[in-house]
Order: sequence, then structure tokens, then C-alpha cells
Amino acid sequence: MTGEPRAVRRLPGHPTQWEIDEQTTLGAAYVRSLMRSQLRTGITAFAVLALPVVTLPLFFGALRNTTVVWIVLGFGCYPVLVLIAWWYVRRAERNERDFARLVHGRAVRDRHGAP
Repeated sequence: MTGEPRAVRRLPGHPTQWEIDEQTTLGAAYVRSLMRSQLRTGITAFAVLALPVVTLPLFFGALRNTTVVWIVLGFGCYPVLVLIAWWYVRRAERNERDFARLVHGRAVRDRHGAP
């Protein structure tokens, strides 16, 4: 604790990781690219979700059948929500995996072992 500080060595083979850790201009560009791709994924999922939510009241107003309305609300909406959520999670994980591959400069395996 009271001795001279030792020189810190940079980890070999990970220049991109160093750029991000040191918050250089290039590192900030890498992080911004990840954030943009995640934002684009989120906006796309929101748009796909908003389209049926906006059009359902018009459909229900024209239909005027409460039984069909309750069936659509009770059973028809959930598969669509699950599909949108499944797509969003897969796409966000792929964005992060691509970013990790870019940072580490090699193939990064996901939790299932697929590159």
C-alpha cells in the first residue's frame, strides 16, 4: 500500500476492449453502434405491436359482435404478443453477440453453444 505503484500493462489481443474501457472516441463509437442497433430493434418491436393495438378498436367497432371481441382479446392477442417478445429477445441477443464478437475479435458462443 505504501510502495511505488506498479505499471499497469494492457491486455494483449483485445485492442477494441481497451478502446471501450478507456472511453476513447473509437470506443464510444462502438458503444453507440450497439445502442443504435438495440434502439432500432426496440422501435421495430413497438411498431409491430402498435399496429394491431391501433387497428383492433376499428375492427371491433365494425364487427359489433361481443363474443368474437372477447375471443380475440382472450386468445388471439397473446400469441401475437409472445411472437413479438420472442423476436425481440432473439434480435437483442444477436445484437449483443455481434458486438461481443466485434470487441473480442473472435467467435463468441451463446449459452446454447451456437456461434
